[in-house]
Amino acid sequence: MSESDEDFASMFEASLQAKHVGRGQTIEGTIVAIGAEVAFVDVGGKGEALIEIAELKNDDGALEVAVGDRIQAVVTSTEGGLTLSRRLARGAATNKQLEDAFHSRLPVEGRIERDVKGGYEVRIGGQRAFCPFSQIDTVRTADPAQHVGRVYEFRIVEYKEGGRNIVVSRRALLEEQQRAGAAGVRRSIVAGAVLTGRAASVRGSDAFVDLGAGVQGLLHVSEMGWSRVSDASQVVTPGQEITVKVLRVDDSTQKIALGLKQLTADPWTAVQSTYEVGQVRTGRVTRLTEFGAFVELEPGIEGLAHASTFAPTGHSKGWSRSVAVGMTAAFEILSIDLEKKRIGVALVEEGSTREAGAMPPKSEIAPGARVSGKVERHEKFGVFVFLAPGRTALMPLSETGLAREADVAKAFPVGSDVEVVVLEADSSGRRVRVSRKAVLDAREADEVREYAERPDAAPAEGFGSLAEKLRGALKPREK
Repeated sequence: MSESDEDFASMFEASLQAKHVGRGQTIEGTIVAIGAEVAFVDVGGKGEALIEIAELKNDDGALEVAVGDRIQAVVTSTEGGLTLSRRLARGAATNKQLEDAFHSRLPVEGRIERDVKGGYEVRIGGQRAFCPFSQIDTVRTADPAQHVGRVYEFRIVEYKEGGRNIVVSRRALLEEQQRAGAAGVRRSIVAGAVLTGRAASVRGSDAFVDLGAGVQGLLHVSEMGWSRVSDASQVVTPGQEITVKVLRVDDSTQKIALGLKQLTADPWTAVQSTYEVGQVRTGRVTRLTEFGAFVELEPGIEGLAHASTFAPTGHSKGWSRSVAVGMTAAFEILSIDLEKKRIGVALVEEGSTREAGAMPPKSEIAPGARVSGKVERHEKFGVFVFLAPGRTALMPLSETGLAREADVAKAFPVGSDVEVVVLEADSSGRRVRVSRKAVLDAREADEVREYAERPDAAPAEGFGSLAEKLRGALKPREK
């Protein structure tokens, strides 16, 4: 084969390869010649391409390259040879270049001039374009003004009327970049990893966090803090940078569960050393339920004041009148369950000595003590008397001081005050047996003693006869 035949074959091969290059494709080449208006770029087997000199100058108009330099550029046209561009990304674009960028899906650089109705006015070279609010970012923009004055890359999604009507999208480019990098990002997302992301959206009890490349994880409100959070927007706002911990990754659904509170110490780890039964602590009522009131003792530590710990009132749910959401008061620690992370508390009556935090004396409810309580409920075998939060005593029917046929419910209405004597009490003070009859007997004995000590009392008479005379003296007063 002659030399001319070899040259023809190589040129023919180059022309065939050039046809395989598409608009929008990024290629690399070497500058082989620089003319007055264009430069020639050797793109290897793809042939030779043209690029305008303006594309190779900096903002001051000085040429940035020389023969022999290698450059990267994007193919904007394949008609009649390859035409390249590397300055569309700098905003120095002609109408022809913008049209080529539209057809080739080539990114262009533009500056956001101002926000207008429905979107933004964007300056691309000497042209004006419109970017809808929904296309400026992959997340909702709370304040449109935050983008004004910024320079971004856009994709031209509409090019009409010879360039007089241009619509661009930044979101389209961002989503492409996200898809390209998503696989790499997912490799770094494993349970236990601590990652920094950006809150993409916040609604109700959920926040979605963009961990990069459009990969999002769910941060549920229950994982935002050790203290109770009712609304995710109280902790996270859209666009906020946030560091989270990966809790779980579901490989089948690609769902990612995130946590925020796990980055700080669990306050329950200190409960054993700082809380004890009998303590009185200040708490804030956070919510009311059918069975009681939840009380925040400190951030992340919540106790339950069960309905049974409130003094009976005789009305259904009457206990709830004693507390209100947001109320701050003194509460006594009744029980602590570290395993289940539960603390039982009781409201301390305002003005009582217990409100100051003093521990209750062990002899407070002991055999022989006379105490006051409130009638809690009636049973066939007796009356239950509320003595203190968590301390309810049984008064058997035989200890009520009533005749067998008497109406117990009428004599001891629920919620009424009653004075009793403690007959039995275990060491914890939780199982207590009391007597109203003992109070009446003691009161009668006191009256007999007072009568016996009167100067006009007959000393020779026995105790029995004195008691009978006293009863007779008291009868007129009882009528």
